[in-house]
Amino acid sequence: MSELRSRALLERLVGFATVSRDSNLALIEFVRDYLQGLGVDSELIYNAEGTKANLLASIGPSVPGGVVLSGHTDVVPVDGQAWTVDPFRLTEIDGKWFGRGTADMKGYLASVLAAVPMFLSSPLSRPVHLAFSYDEEIGCLGVRSLLEVLPQRIPQPALCLIGEPTQLQPVLGHKGKLAMRCHVRGAACHSAYAPYGVNAIEQAARLMVRLSEIGAELAEPSRHDPRFAPAFSTVQVGVIQGGTALNIVPADCRFDFEVRALPDFNPHVVVEQLQGYAQQTLLPAMQAVAGDTAIRFEPLSAYPGLATSPESAAAQLVARLCGSDAFSTVAFGTEGGLFHQAGVPTVVCGPGSMDQGHKPDEYVSVEQMAACDRLMDRLASYLSEPNGP
Repeated sequence: MSELRSRALLERLVGFATVSRDSNLALIEFVRDYLQGLGVDSELIYNAEGTKANLLASIGPSVPGGVVLSGHTDVVPVDGQAWTVDPFRLTEIDGKWFGRGTADMKGYLASVLAAVPMFLSSPLSRPVHLAFSYDEEIGCLGVRSLLEVLPQRIPQPALCLIGEPTQLQPVLGHKGKLAMRCHVRGAACHSAYAPYGVNAIEQAARLMVRLSEIGAELAEPSRHDPRFAPAFSTVQVGVIQGGTALNIVPADCRFDFEVRALPDFNPHVVVEQLQGYAQQTLLPAMQAVAGDTAIRFEPLSAYPGLATSPESAAAQLVARLCGSDAFSTVAFGTEGGLFHQAGVPTVVCGPGSMDQGHKPDEYVSVEQMAACDRLMDRLASYLSEPNGP
């Protein structure tokens, strides 16, 4: 019965095209109304424009030691992807449920929502909290406003379970991320007089070479953490824009780069090194030619890494719930680091695999969904035990 409810709810959730660039309100309001129909109140925490919202709801007694079930409602775009099924309509083929977000991560949300009637009928001695966010896919942006109010809304939880797709294996760690934009302002002139101008693209190229050198330093064996793959912090440039015509020395160039940082490494160190190189090496020569040239850096997004101890109570609880203590790490980021930073012990564990996430014909298997429903059953039993931690 739980699996059947999961399917119906997943079908509804997939039907909402909650791509990050668009509103998630239709989905959030559906969840609010679904919960309200079961007698569960929820709070919507809106963005400044009122176009998106987080949802927070609680079931059970208002006491410490509860569990937060957390997931994001936004999905990545389908533009340019060769789907063989409608991405916003759930399709079952050979024991797999296809649709955008089935793995990342509406399958988990559906399982959580399907379990609400069971949570309500269980004699919970500790609460379960639902925390659904927006704009995770573009830098874990939305959940921050939820976390700001969380301490005033719920007693201290024992665990936050982030349901990103991990094949229901407990994940205790991932890298953090810092995304930056560098804007180089040079001085234009006719390309026949190139030495009299300042070529913004050339200066940006020098900065990117320096970034590559910093990346090589981070990859030295002494800086490895074998729990992660790659085992070191990484740097990469992903976008570059500059120039207007071949016969004009370009006055402007910008590039976006990111640092994927091990949990114990501060990614701002990379930016500081690059800024030092810009200030001490590049700018003096640039400004000797044209005084109004400049190099500036702009943060785009950031979230911290996660490194939960295998010996922690949170890790041991998730191992009990999912029946595995094969703790691991993942390469992708989650909202887990932000929950941990806010003082909530966090583990990542959810149905499906990120191997299917962000791709055409994304899917979650029926088997994984059924297993996640069983995990919810075990969670209800745990929260109903009379002697909590």
